[in-house]
Formats: sequence, structure tokens, C-alpha cells
Amino acid sequence: MSWVANARMYAVTADASAAWAELFAWVAGKSGVDLETIPHPMSLPMTALWTRSDLGAAFMCGRPWSRAEPKPVPIACPVPAPARYDGAPRYMTDIVVRADSLFRRLEDTFGHRIGYTLEESQSGFNALRHHLLGYRSASRPALYAESIGPLHTPRGVVAALLSGAIDAGPLDSYAFDLMRAAPDDPAHGLRVVATTAPAPIPFLVASCSCPQQVIEALRTAFLAVEEASELATIRERLLLRGFRPVSESSYDLLSAWDAEALAVRYDAPG
Repeated sequence: MSWVANARMYAVTADASAAWAELFAWVAGKSGVDLETIPHPMSLPMTALWTRSDLGAAFMCGRPWSRAEPKPVPIACPVPAPARYDGAPRYMTDIVVRADSLFRRLEDTFGHRIGYTLEESQSGFNALRHHLLGYRSASRPALYAESIGPLHTPRGVVAALLSGAIDAGPLDSYAFDLMRAAPDDPAHGLRVVATTAPAPIPFLVASCSCPQQVIEALRTAFLAVEEASELATIRERLLLRGFRPVSESSYDLLSAWDAEALAVRYDAPG
């Protein structure tokens, strides 16, 4: 049987998309698994990909994974190469504004318009909401005049900021780093005013119907990416150090952040 792969969450530029396809092709050869990289248009929800019975490898955010039933099978976590990730499978949310705006601190954006991607997103919703909790008080339960969304993807946040539809918005830090690796990317028109605490990064998953021997072969291949000399250029293009095994319990942090917000009835960032 053939299996499909897709890196839409981190295929945020044309070069990154091509590099992921090359990496998946290498994994297919290394593992002996018939793995085909397929497109997944932005017009389609990610759930349509995550629920495919022939899914062999696709990135999935830890928050929807923890809520899924049945859960797709974890394969491996990416480890971004930039220094701010400390060689660990983690990421943050960068809260960004237009580079030419007058906002210098996160607090300067209060009273304006905040955007978010999807309620199920860790980086585009839950991490943002958790970070903003520390600024709320009984006298100021709402920080923003408007909370605008869903903007669906990091690219949706970038477009909304540059068009002036929102004044501040959340970006998955690894996706943002990949955007800024492209010299002419519109993301260079944005500036970071705050960064959230780190959280476990989205990881590669396969369908729960995928045979265990296929899972193990794919996992072994992904874990070999870091030491494969022939992948040096691809790792550089993807700002990628390699992959690590998935620690499922580490994603309990995302549910804890969710619970903290719900305990004080902070249902959405705003």
C-alpha cells in the first residue's frame, strides 16, 4: 500500500515546500515505505488531512492531536536549528505587528485589534491567550477592542496585518523563521513585540490504520535525518536540526494552559 505525506504547516514558502518534498522522498528511500508527497490546498481544513486513512506523515499541532479520537500515531518531532530553540523539539508564538507601526511593546497594542488563527491551534490561539492572561485584571478583563478570526493560517495573520485588518497577531515561531529565510517574503514587513513561553512543537503523525512496521520504518528514517550528510543542504533550507522521538506526556502542557484560561472564563484572546 502507498502512503501520503504533507508538510503544509511548515511548507510556508515555495522553497520550504520543495525542501520538505525532497526530505520526504529521502525518508521514503531510507525506510522502504511507498511515501508520496501530496498537496493539501489552503482551502481545505487540516482535519481533512489528519483523518486520511492513508496518511503516512504530516505535521499536526499538539492541541488538536490531544483532542482527536482516535488519535493519529506520533512519528517524530522536528528540532528547529535556530539558537532560540536550544536544540529541543519546541517552539513559541511570536506576537507581531507591522514593522512600520508605532507599537514598541505588547502593551502598546492593547485597546486595538488582535487576530487569531483557529480555536484549535496552539500557536495561533492557546499560547497567545495564555500569554495574555498575565496582563488581565479585574479592572481590565478585556485587553483589546476586537478579537478577529479565524484567520486560519500564519499566512492569514501576515496578510491581515499587512492589510491593516488587525494590529497584532500570533505567528508560529518556526513558520515565521522559515518565512523570513526567504529574502523577499512579505513577513519581512512585520516585527516581533513579544514571544510566549516555549511549548512542545507540532509533530509528524500517521493514520491509526498505518501498520506498526511502517510506523517504525518511518520513525527510524526521520530520526536518521540529523546525521545524514547528504541532507545538509535540505536541513539548512528548512532551518532544521533533525528529529526526535515524540514525548506524548509533554503535550499535557497545552491542556494545562487551556485549563488556566477557561478557569477564569477567558474563552478567546482579546
